[in-house]
Amino acid sequence: MVAPDSGQATVRTSFFAENHFSEQPFDKANDNSDNPYSLALATLPELQPVLDRLGVSAADLTGLAARAALQGTTFQAELLASGLIEEQAFFASMAREIGVEYIVSLDAGRLLMDDKACWAQLEPNSRVMSATLKEEPGRYSHVVAPDERGWEMLKRYCHDSPNFRHRIRVTAPSVIRSALLDRSRGVLTQFARDHLHDTRPDLSARDVLWPWQAYGLGIVTAIVPIAIAMAPALALFGLHLFLVSFFIACAALRATAAIWRPKAKPPDISLPLSPDLPVYSVLVALYQEAEVVPDLLVGLSKLQWPRSKLEVKLVCEQDDAETIAAISAHPLRAYVEVILVPPSLPRTKPKALAYALRLSRGDLIVLYDAEDRPHPMQLAEAWQRFDAAGRDLACLQAPLEIANRQENILTNMFGFEYVALFRGLLPWLADNRITLPLGGTSNHFRRDVLEEVGGWDPYNVTEDADVGLRLARHGFRCETLTCPTREQAPADLGSWHRQRVRWFKGWTLTWLVHMRQPGALAEELPVRSFVVTQVLFAGMVVSALLHLLLVLLLVGLVVQLAFDVPMGLWQSRLVTFDLLSIALGYVAFLGLGWVVQKPGDRRGFWKLCLFTPVYWTMLSLAAWCALFELWRRPHYWAKTPHRRARSW
Repeated sequence: MVAPDSGQATVRTSFFAENHFSEQPFDKANDNSDNPYSLALATLPELQPVLDRLGVSAADLTGLAARAALQGTTFQAELLASGLIEEQAFFASMAREIGVEYIVSLDAGRLLMDDKACWAQLEPNSRVMSATLKEEPGRYSHVVAPDERGWEMLKRYCHDSPNFRHRIRVTAPSVIRSALLDRSRGVLTQFARDHLHDTRPDLSARDVLWPWQAYGLGIVTAIVPIAIAMAPALALFGLHLFLVSFFIACAALRATAAIWRPKAKPPDISLPLSPDLPVYSVLVALYQEAEVVPDLLVGLSKLQWPRSKLEVKLVCEQDDAETIAAISAHPLRAYVEVILVPPSLPRTKPKALAYALRLSRGDLIVLYDAEDRPHPMQLAEAWQRFDAAGRDLACLQAPLEIANRQENILTNMFGFEYVALFRGLLPWLADNRITLPLGGTSNHFRRDVLEEVGGWDPYNVTEDADVGLRLARHGFRCETLTCPTREQAPADLGSWHRQRVRWFKGWTLTWLVHMRQPGALAEELPVRSFVVTQVLFAGMVVSALLHLLLVLLLVGLVVQLAFDVPMGLWQSRLVTFDLLSIALGYVAFLGLGWVVQKPGDRRGFWKLCLFTPVYWTMLSLAAWCALFELWRRPHYWAKTPHRRARSW
């Protein structure tokens, strides 16, 4: 489990626990107009007997009323978010007290609303959900899930028109939401799948290559063999230098980040109870994750944010029965909702997120993976940064740390990579306002900006990198946080390989999408960002592909020397250049990780140095497999299995 790291941030908060209120106590004896509970009782005296019947104590009522006043919410919202009573029990008791019928379930097939009208009820700006229900031929009734003011209106209507109470039904918000969602699944799925392609086809990865790209690739494929056949030495030398330049560029980028890295300043994080706090939506996409569900729920419960302004969406595939059953085995609080995504192609994480986004009401959105354990104060730090910055700051990336780094050499190298990336390269890019390739999790977004740039592309298997580049093209910027998210690295070679194949495939796909109009990309990005984009996407992929070729070239050289075959002048110089390039790449990679690591984490560094050539060769094999998969199944999402952690 994640514990606050006092070395990273100074934390001040008045909301350390879900049901604890520690500052500005409210004296119930001094009732005044600022007391939401007193206001509720003044207009709706039926509330008191309901609360007495449900066993809510006077002390709890005092705390909930004070919290509602400080946070700008309602007493009912705080009551339901507190977990003191069940939603169904509260709404059933209130309906009985007012004298209207309460229904426990709602058949979506009886709703007299079309699918789009049902979807409109689920939009973030829809305050109170209601529906028209077919009772029998020629008769219908209205179903509503009232908010605090809605109860008063309902009571008044029933008093003014006695027959009204026979045409109205009350149910819990989750019940009516479930029925509306059942009717909306088709339009929601279509929106999640097609919205970006329909509105910005030039930014959608549904078509891998545009015609001119396919034509250009064909020309290059034809010209290179002809050039090699006509002037083999010159053609191979030129092609070699061109490809190695990408290798050197990646090394130069890492070296620059290591030398001129920004100094980290621990933030002073505070979380006041204030009406200014926005609703925060936490989206977690799960697929075949039954084993890690218990740890996930514990980790999410530690997030410090007012529960009445927090919503957690567990996004599951509708046919993933095992994961859904694992979630159902745990009692969920009112702010946690399971969203079931209907099966449809492409079956990708970004499609599931795009589906869930339309069912979320948060002004701020954060993504987590099933194996993530975010720092409890991460939401608070992100909100504080957003609140202090202008709208151009659209996304904040939290650093990812590997919890099982010491499990074996593979996880150790994985963790070393993450340290270099999230504590070294990304902060340097953010500090210099250069395009930031986001990580796949712990991205905090302004919701309106995310929607403005088109959201996630359901056809891209590295949706994080794509969104980061799209934000930059629209003039927005991304920065990094200090509060980390801990997660588990793949501990076996098969899982690691599948994940890396997907990453390389996605980076290639992202580069192809955004290079459909190179002139437009160069115009929309600053010069430095355009150059670094080429290095981060094309450069990383090409350098990975090239590494295996360089290794094979050096093996061929050894064989050549073993048989006493002399090298030509051009060959000796090329080999020297290759050796220097590989050495520069290794040194930059290891050097960046070394300088950003904590001193205690540097033990055993020599093992990583020895393993680096092997690891880079593994990366190269994954890159070549990614090219093949990009051709055969470009939108296939290779699932990375996760295990329950032994310790955090």
